[in-house]
Amino acid sequence: MPLIIVTGLPTSGKSTRAAQLHKYLSTKIVDSKYRLHLISDDALSISRTVYDLSPSAVPAHTRSANASEKDARASIYGAVKRVLSDKDIVILDGMNYIKGWRYQLHCEAKALRTPSCILQIGCTVDRAKQVNTERLENKDSKQPEAYDRSNWENLVFRYEEPNPMTRWDSPLFTMIWEDDEAQATKTFDSMWDAIAGEGRKIIRPNQATEQRGRDADGDYLYILDKETQDVVKRILDQQVEDAGGEVRIPLSAPDQEDLIVELPAGRKVGLPQLQRHRRAFMGLNRGGIGLEAVGNMAGDRLRGSFVRYLNAAFENDE
Repeated sequence: MPLIIVTGLPTSGKSTRAAQLHKYLSTKIVDSKYRLHLISDDALSISRTVYDLSPSAVPAHTRSANASEKDARASIYGAVKRVLSDKDIVILDGMNYIKGWRYQLHCEAKALRTPSCILQIGCTVDRAKQVNTERLENKDSKQPEAYDRSNWENLVFRYEEPNPMTRWDSPLFTMIWEDDEAQATKTFDSMWDAIAGEGRKIIRPNQATEQRGRDADGDYLYILDKETQDVVKRILDQQVEDAGGEVRIPLSAPDQEDLIVELPAGRKVGLPQLQRHRRAFMGLNRGGIGLEAVGNMAGDRLRGSFVRYLNAAFENDE
């Protein structure tokens, strides 16, 4: 059953709509084999301060890493993975404001052959800001937690609106602040028909998604780290005193020719530069971006992909 990703500006009414959706779906799955889950920051006891990048909240030297937000996102991702299946409906209530994060969730659902969709909560910036201001002024009330003003402004600035033209942001359903109960039910009906009704599409994971998790050599992320580290070490070991030239990278299969890393002419490549390219390559592969054409990501294929990435990077650096 589907993964429903709720998104919108901070304090735009997402949790209210998620609760309405949960109530609606609860009646839909009565006496069925399906289970329903509502996952949110509040349910996982994640404070809204983890999204605060202001200098007063995060030291300047750690702002780019934003470790607290990454840890929170990892907790949410783990909670989704634990319950998502073809017999579970998962409502993920949150801003979900980064398109790469929504892509990652889309891939997770697709790998399990279950659909995903986006429920966008439309609200003007002024209205959402007014709600947050009222919560800040009534901290002792039973209202939901408010965002600090600078944190709220930063999240609005960073919000990446869903694009229905992309596969990970579709199908896209939208509700606005003014929608009454009848309009909400109408939207929920359309959502149910699209992702769980008779017209539901059959989800087929692509080859890279099916084979990326593990292969005969072990865990994918372990292999990714091991193979890229080995390529970097061989470049450093084989790099001749004279700058430039070629470095041969062998493959494990005996019948395949060595890979060739073409170093920049006129200068040597140091460890910092190689590690920078390695981290960038791992970041792309870890998120699944651009891997659709790679197929079986075994050790030799990862090694070949990294060598091609390095050659392109060196060419662009010149």
